[in-house]
Amino acid sequence: MLVIINIQANNVMQNFSETITLMASRKTIMLKRIKWGIIGCGNVTEVKSGPAFNKVSGSSLQIVMRRDGSLAESYASRHGVPQWTNRADDIINNPDINAIYIATPPGVHADYAIRAMQAGKAVYVEKPMAATYEQAQQMLQVSQATGVPLFVAYYRRTLPGFLKVKELINDGVIGQTLYVNMRLIRPAKSYEINQVENIWRLQPEHSGGGIFYDLASHQLDFLDFLFGPIKAVFGVAANRGGYYEVEDTVSASMQFETGVVGNGIWSFVSNKDAEEDIIEVVGTKGKIQLSSFKHEPVILYKDGEVTEYPYLNPENIQYNLIKQVVETLQGIGNCDSMAESAIRTNKVMHKIVKDFYA
Repeated sequence: MLVIINIQANNVMQNFSETITLMASRKTIMLKRIKWGIIGCGNVTEVKSGPAFNKVSGSSLQIVMRRDGSLAESYASRHGVPQWTNRADDIINNPDINAIYIATPPGVHADYAIRAMQAGKAVYVEKPMAATYEQAQQMLQVSQATGVPLFVAYYRRTLPGFLKVKELINDGVIGQTLYVNMRLIRPAKSYEINQVENIWRLQPEHSGGGIFYDLASHQLDFLDFLFGPIKAVFGVAANRGGYYEVEDTVSASMQFETGVVGNGIWSFVSNKDAEEDIIEVVGTKGKIQLSSFKHEPVILYKDGEVTEYPYLNPENIQYNLIKQVVETLQGIGNCDSMAESAIRTNKVMHKIVKDFYA
């Protein structure tokens, strides 16, 4: 028997107070409105995130930066942003900006985030938090020392389908959770094989590792959200395709502090016929199946029945998380993706691939 249950996205906008208190180093700054600047207005900001800063009440996008000034100017013109620049310092030192979104490759997250926090600006940084665990530690230390909040763009923590999975688990629908199994397998992209452009995701100094760092970080953070911190992990990484130098095939086994055990396999050079994007959460009374990157229904298998839970994502996929960030800065909410949790994902990924880079 197949049952289909629709989940509606939380797209309701509320009227928020325009006065917040932000604790910065040695002083309290009173902000009437969250005025954002973006450092690195590349592709990820076009639809996924950028427009959302103007859709949340009490929030506005004031200035964008890209090293190529013509691209920054184009972005500002297309999105109705008042100012643009090709210098990050123009945003970090701008007295009218009180929050900064860093959407650059991870290799420079730490530099920009640390300087922004030292300037008293709240920071929302793309995932993974940094290219290395050591850089992530430095970022967290500065956030704690200055009192300036540091948010990380693990937005699956706020999306309706992923929240439905958490609800089913927390309500005991599948009984006691036993284990989680994830598989992310796809062929190599033509541009990865031919190296026809400068691909930062394949350069460890910019990305932290290979495609694993870019995509698996979302999955590992979501499992942290479901089950809490991973207390033990073992992984192996290899380059099996030979198209580039970084790892392309990864396997890992892990155990969470809650006792749940898990495993994962990632391959980015497999045959098309082997392609999979699946997470299975197995309990004593049933199983939940979901996709990490495809907009497919969450599926519950229980008592011989199959129940589907379709859902609607916000138009701008990061909207719900950006709303949480703004509400947290306004003192009327709590964000589910802070540096304190995001750094754990950097640590886990480091442990999984460290022998490959030794």
